[in-house]
Amino acid sequence: MNYSSSMLWFIALTEILGSVGLGFRSAASFIAIVAIFSYFFFKNIGKIEALMAAKLVLLLEAVYYAVTFIPSALWGVGENPFSNTYGQLAGNLVSNFLPCLLEGVLIPVVLIILYTKLNLNKPKTGAIKWALIAGTSYVLVFWVTNACNWIYAVMYKGIEYVTVPLNLLSFLFTTFGLLALTQYAGYFTKKSLSVSSWRELDFNKIGSVITLIGLYFAGVYLLWIIAGSVGGWSPWYAWFLGHNVDIWVMTLPAVGLPLLFIPTNARQE
Repeated sequence: MNYSSSMLWFIALTEILGSVGLGFRSAASFIAIVAIFSYFFFKNIGKIEALMAAKLVLLLEAVYYAVTFIPSALWGVGENPFSNTYGQLAGNLVSNFLPCLLEGVLIPVVLIILYTKLNLNKPKTGAIKWALIAGTSYVLVFWVTNACNWIYAVMYKGIEYVTVPLNLLSFLFTTFGLLALTQYAGYFTKKSLSVSSWRELDFNKIGSVITLIGLYFAGVYLLWIIAGSVGGWSPWYAWFLGHNVDIWVMTLPAVGLPLLFIPTNARQE
């Protein structure tokens, strides 16, 4: 395949910055793991050190999203959409520009605000509020990103592609199931904005959201393992299996399920 010079520039830009971004996320993951092990297993980390680790993780995660996804969003409005494999500007805007722009702008903004609110000398209300908003923003991003890629698959393969039963199931869980979960997360956040203590939060409901979002990713992946690329290979499978940097989310039930069993009285101060 022959690429134009501008397309090669886009490829180099997004690939290089994407790799740099993953470096920031890897550093954030390493810090988080060390802090968690230090707290739960070695008992040698205090509140100040834990807060510093949390703020550094937030900062690195914000940089990861900005560096990785803003350049990828530009891919959808540059010369490349007119000459890429699928040759459709509309398709590139749906599958690339919109989800990447949302990820590259929304997530860094909410994480930076949360970063500024985490302070042991300030009321906890602001930190709780923006932690909830950040969590809801992640769910929103998951819905938009995956729904847009399913819509693009239908644009590319035709409406008959989504009439295949297993594809229809995946499509409905993605477009409507994740939308319902996003709305629920938004409703929970709105109802919890006045909470002044972390212990006052309903962790059972938080656990249900975390578990369901993880089960969605695990379910789609398991469906592919069992049934393969139903209806043939498509942009949906290329996205979810080959370009999806959030596939790790399928492990979240390990975090969410224990939260479902926290007794109500254990949250009372």
